[in-house]
Amino acid sequence: MTHADGDADMPTFSKSAPHPKERRLILAAAEDPDFDGTIEAYEGRGGYGELKKAFGMKPEDICKEVLDSGLRGRGGAGFPAGMKWKFLDRRSGKPIYLICNADESEPGTFKDRQIIHKDPHQLIEGMMITAFAIQAKQAFIYIREEMPHGARILEEAIEAARARGYVGDNILGGDYSCDLVVHRGAAAYICGEETGLIESLEGKRAYPRIKPPYFPAALGLYMCPTIVNNVETLCNVKHIIAMGGEAFAKIGTPGNTGTRIWCLSGHVQKPGYYEVECGKVTYGELIHDLGGGLLPGRKLQALIPGGSSAKVLRAGERFTGKLRSGEAFDWGIDDIPLDFDSPMAAGSMSGSGAVIVVDDSVSIVEVLANINAFYAHESCGQCTPCREGSLWMKKITGRMVSGGARKEDAALLASIGDQIAGRTICAHGEACAWPTQSFVAKFRDEFEAAAQRNPDEWKNREFRLV
Repeated sequence: MTHADGDADMPTFSKSAPHPKERRLILAAAEDPDFDGTIEAYEGRGGYGELKKAFGMKPEDICKEVLDSGLRGRGGAGFPAGMKWKFLDRRSGKPIYLICNADESEPGTFKDRQIIHKDPHQLIEGMMITAFAIQAKQAFIYIREEMPHGARILEEAIEAARARGYVGDNILGGDYSCDLVVHRGAAAYICGEETGLIESLEGKRAYPRIKPPYFPAALGLYMCPTIVNNVETLCNVKHIIAMGGEAFAKIGTPGNTGTRIWCLSGHVQKPGYYEVECGKVTYGELIHDLGGGLLPGRKLQALIPGGSSAKVLRAGERFTGKLRSGEAFDWGIDDIPLDFDSPMAAGSMSGSGAVIVVDDSVSIVEVLANINAFYAHESCGQCTPCREGSLWMKKITGRMVSGGARKEDAALLASIGDQIAGRTICAHGEACAWPTQSFVAKFRDEFEAAAQRNPDEWKNREFRLV
């Protein structure tokens, strides 16, 4: 077990030695076989030392270090964390809140739960430094219902930290106080969106808010200034304080600083999570070196580079253009660097850092049918294009894989996707539309060929929707 609480039903998470191409910063303690995640083990590695250092700094100086570090949010959008903190409305006189988004609902993503299970105090320390920096007096960890053991680990870790004076009243014997509460959500994908999460935290149905005017930095929890950051993002704050923003910015590449944890799943020999410097490793190296390559005898058919909502990339494609720096590129899938900007330049996104490998043993139509079933189920129903369109796409691809494919289905799917993206309050519209738009655009031949197949052939395949 990785957390020493003695519970027989606590899941066991294995630990692994680092690959030569990894640089473990966030996972340094978590993957140490001798580290059990308790506060004693954490303090034994210098834990909470950065909290003490931060409390000797001015809050605005901490914010500047984070801004100088170039740290970008690890939850999906990649927005600079220090810039988000800078937007905080400090003049309203309202209380400021900090929320850790531990919902981790994007299919293919499983890094945050590893941090929570294996090194919960790293997250707590990062949150307390952040709370002090923005002068929040109340902080929350919003964790999804499917991680009950993670919630219990966090609650126990918070109480241990409270007993040491790291959380609660008069932290470290000073005048600053901040409480930290674990809130368990009801396992809705939409709660990964920050304003939907806030609505849920307030006890309401998780309908995302329209932005503007409801930017959380001004009108967040209880209509008060609020910062929402991802688990991995908040853990990085501790390391920025340890080494300084300027030193942190030297890790990775310009505009893509620090390390990032990538989740590798699908048809690879060594699925798992790998922490590498941003921009220093490519998708090809992740798949073939760290991930051990494709399964024997298989060929790459497609790659979903940033969670199931990211636009799919087809094997054999070439991507050309210029980066924001002006540098020209000509890449195949294997050449794309693992950072925020490169997958976007290739027409997709790094998203939540979830890399899903699809080999030639599966039907692309079935892959999309599976994705569409998920997003139709997870639509909150607030916006008509998403509510109706996601269900319509699910029904069409469901019919296709049940032997009822028609030649016009490809064009119909593309048309529906085009009428959803950009027409909803939150990004769930894009999340459900982008897979359909990209799968049909990149694999139109597969969708048109599906109509030519014998219906009995579809019915006899071992395939089940979500």
